[in-house]
Amino acid sequence: MKILVVGAGATGGYFGALLARAGEDVTFLVRPARAAALRERGLRVVGRDEEWTVEPRLVTADELRDPRGSSGSSGSSGSSGSSEPYDLVLMSVKSTGLDRAIEDVAPAVGPDTAVIPLLNGLAHIDALNARFGAPAVLGGVAKVVTTLDDSGHIRRLAPLAHLAFGEQDGTVSARVERIRKVLEGAGIDAPVPADVLTAMWHKWVFITTFGALTSLMRGTVGDVYDAPGGPALGPALLDEAAAVAAAAGHPVPEKERAATLAVVSAPGSPMVPSLYRDLAAGRPTEVEHLFGDLTSRARSLGVPTPLLDLATLHLRVHQRRVTTAGA
Repeated sequence: MKILVVGAGATGGYFGALLARAGEDVTFLVRPARAAALRERGLRVVGRDEEWTVEPRLVTADELRDPRGSSGSSGSSGSSGSSEPYDLVLMSVKSTGLDRAIEDVAPAVGPDTAVIPLLNGLAHIDALNARFGAPAVLGGVAKVVTTLDDSGHIRRLAPLAHLAFGEQDGTVSARVERIRKVLEGAGIDAPVPADVLTAMWHKWVFITTFGALTSLMRGTVGDVYDAPGGPALGPALLDEAAAVAAAAGHPVPEKERAATLAVVSAPGSPMVPSLYRDLAAGRPTEVEHLFGDLTSRARSLGVPTPLLDLATLHLRVHQRRVTTAGA
C-alpha cells in the first residue's frame, strides 16, 4: 500500500514512523525546512526507554505538483515526487493549516485514494468532502501521547498508538479491512467503530473539556483540581460539551464520561493538552476549529454552554493578540 502522511509532527510523524519501520511504502509531505532537518538527522522517536530512527522518504508540495522538476532523488531519505496517486493519505495537520494542506495534497489524491484525517473536531470533514468528494474521505480518531521536542524529535510520553477509523456511512468496506491490516501490522491499534462520526464527536467532547479546563485556569489538571473550588470545574465543562453531543444525536456513554472525568479530575496530575502548550508558548491555537465550531453548534441546537463560551472568548483574545503581534 502506497501511503502519504501529510506532516511529520508529533501525531502523523509517529504513525508514519511506525508504518515505515514496519516496511510499508510511506512518504511524508512536509515543508522545505522540515524536509531539510529530516534529511540531515532522520525521523527519530524517543522516550519511554526507547530510541529509534527511520530514514524517511520525503516530498514537498512543489515536488508533488511537479515531480519532473524535483531536484531530489527518490530513496529512503530523498525526495519522492511521484505522479501516481497514493492508496492512503493520512492528513495530520493542525486545523489552521488545513486549507493549504488540502491544496498541497490534491495531486496525490486519485479516484481510489482513501483520505483519513487525524484532526480533532468535525469541521474538517466538510472541507475534505467538498474538495475530494465524500466517498474518498473516511473518519478518523487518533489517540497518541507524543510531542515534538526542541530537537524536532518525536517524544513518546505514554504507550498509546490508537487510530480508529471507518467509512462515514458506517459500512465496513474492503478498503477499510485492507487499511486496518496495514495499521495493525505496524503495531497500531486500529479499531473500526460502528459509527466513526459518533466516535469523532466523543473525542471532541474530551478534547474541549480538557482544553477548556487547562486554558481557562492556565494550569495543569492537578493545578486546577488541587485549588479550592477546582474539582467542580471539570465535571461542569464535561456536562456542557456532552450536552451538545447528545443534542446532535451522539450521546456520550457513561463509560466514556467516566474516563474523561478521570483525566480532568486527577489530584496532582501534570497533564495538559497540546492546545494548552500552544497557548502557554504564545503560539496560535485551534480555537475556531475546536471551540468556535462547537459553541456555534450549541447555539443552533439550543444548548447553553456558558463555560465553553468563556473558554472560547479567552482563546480568541489570545489568538487575536498572537495574530496582531505577527502581522
